[in-house]
Amino acid sequence: MDNIKNPLHYNKGSIEPIDYIVANQLSYCEGNVIKYVTRWRYKGHGIEDLKKAKQYIDFIIDKEAATKVTDTKDAWT
Repeated sequence: MDNIKNPLHYNKGSIEPIDYIVANQLSYCEGNVIKYVTRWRYKGHGIEDLKKAKQYIDFIIDKEAATKVTDTKDAWT
């Protein structure tokens, strides 16, 4: 058993999270949400992994909620 490349919790679903993340071109934060939510039952960290997923969701929300500045000259007219 290769605990680095193929730990037991990697083989619990029908698709590995990394395959889903890459196929859907998810961002780092989105990918971590998928990873932690998919594996939380099997890694032995339970609630801690769900809290990590929540933290990444909060990062995404904060980024999306931030005021976006436009650089077009028509923005003030």
